[in-house]
Amino acid sequence: MAIKKATFAAGCFWGVEAKYQKVKGVLQTEVGYMGGRTESPTYRDVCTDKTGHAEVVQVTFDDSVVSYQELLDIFWRCHDPTQKNRQGPDVGNQYRTAIFYHDEEQRKEADASKSDLDGSQRFPRPIATILEKAGTFWRAEEYHQKYLQKKGLDSCHI
Repeated sequence: MAIKKATFAAGCFWGVEAKYQKVKGVLQTEVGYMGGRTESPTYRDVCTDKTGHAEVVQVTFDDSVVSYQELLDIFWRCHDPTQKNRQGPDVGNQYRTAIFYHDEEQRKEADASKSDLDGSQRFPRPIATILEKAGTFWRAEEYHQKYLQKKGLDSCHI
């Protein structure tokens, strides 16, 4: 067993987390913030759109059960990767579409996956997803963790 981490930003983190929780081989999901300049940001801070952070889901997975490529495939299906700094009604840099890679192998896989999707013309607009090197993961407040599960809901439609 090889335990790895993957971090994705695809709009509001609640629905994205709910989707990854159901994947065999995913050991843990946590929602939080990454990619900004403020230390220990709160949800209120991030919502100002001034910290530079994105709402993210950090996935801990067993790559002998589920591959990073499979996690990327879920990421692409669970949001509109052509929308820059928004998903549906949520608007702002904190809702950007991004893949935060943890090593060079993830960067290469994410880049190839993005290129393949862009070339497939599955979407009428270019892919807006950015690739960023993973930085500090700031865990969101407890009430955000597994939020939809606590409410008996699932908003990520595949």
